[in-house]
This record gives sequence, structure tokens and C-alpha cells, in this order.
Amino acid sequence: MAKSKKLSKATSNDPSPTTTSPTTFTPPACLHDGHPLPRLIVLDLDYTLWPFYSDIHIAPPIRLIPNSHPPALADRNGEFFSLYPDAPHILRLVAALPHTRLAVASKSPVGDLCREVLKLLRLPPPLVLGEGVSVPGGGGSEKGGPKRTVDAFDAGMEIYEGTKLRHFEVLAKRTGIPFGEMLFFDDERPNLEVESLGVTMRLVRDGLTWEELEKGIMQWRGNQGAA
Repeated sequence: MAKSKKLSKATSNDPSPTTTSPTTFTPPACLHDGHPLPRLIVLDLDYTLWPFYSDIHIAPPIRLIPNSHPPALADRNGEFFSLYPDAPHILRLVAALPHTRLAVASKSPVGDLCREVLKLLRLPPPLVLGEGVSVPGGGGSEKGGPKRTVDAFDAGMEIYEGTKLRHFEVLAKRTGIPFGEMLFFDDERPNLEVESLGVTMRLVRDGLTWEELEKGIMQWRGNQGAA
């Protein structure tokens, strides 16, 4: 399939030293309403976690931009790269959930470069949750948790060309988590084929956001009869 999406300048080309996280934040109700959550949340990379194609938009070598907000990288052409705005905070919060793990499933042919991006990009400090809001596992109040983006993906990363069916078969074998307990976020409609395994896939249009996370979890609950 021909790649037609362009590098998103709006979200990846202007790291600002003055941008800060909100003082307080109320996460989606689905994260703290006591109803079931997926045991494994899986993310695609290109145009799902970040707004660019890893194999055509980045010209290595890459380096971390010191003190950039949000954390950003630069390549040899001076282009800047970062995650979608909500994504770092989502990763930080979901990684703190006690019974939900995170993984990557990507068809990118430049797996080593993707891993380097994830190793260099740092996650922001935990969000301060609004008064009276409590997320299982500590959420925004924990002092530990992953510091590098790559460390949030405790269930592993499958980054190589081929069908997404293979990615999920490997993830299921490694983690022992049934397909029905998995929620996948991806921007390409053909990858809905994973639903033949029992995986719930949320088709995103503009990357991973809090709204998409909530819609995905509610979609998964509906498929489980738990909505």
C-alpha cells in the first residue's frame, strides 16, 4: 500500500520550552470506574503513537533535544520528532495500572530506529489528578514508573514487516494473555484483520488521544458484554 500521509508539523516540528502539563487532570472515567479493563493494550507506531512514518521521515542519526517540552528528537536534517501530545501522559498513566500491560505491534521496516526513538524519548512527570480522583495503581501520584518511553511497554515490542496477525500471535504466546483480553490502537483499516483472532481494534484517525483511549476501552467492554 502506498504511503501518502505527510509528516505532521503541528505536533512534531516545534518543541517549545514554555509548554507545561496541566496543573490537575481528570482521566477518562473508564480508568477509575471499577469496570473491567483490557489486560493488554497494544499500540501501532506510525500515525498512532507518533505523527510520522519512521522509515521515510527520519534521517538518522537522531539526538534528544535537551530540555524540550514536549520531549523531542532531531534528525540530521534538523527535523523535530515527538509523540502525539496526549500519548506520553497516556503511557505514563496506563503503565501504572496494576492489571494492564502495554505492547507495540508495528509493521515498520526500521525496527532498530523505532526502538532508538522510544529509548531516547522521555516520559513526562506523572499528571496531578484532580481532587477526589483515584486511579488503580497510583496513577498520577506515583513517584516511580517508567522514565523512558520504551520502558512503558512491559509486554514487549513486535516491530517488523508482515501481517499484524503474526504480531499478535507472538504477543499472545509471550504474555499468555487471550486475544479477547487485548485492545489494539491502529490507524490503518486493513489491520482490522486482527479482530478475526478476537482482538478488539480501535481505528484511530489523528493518533492516540484521551478520547480515543476512552472510546477504545468502551468498544472493548462492549465486545466483552461488559459495557
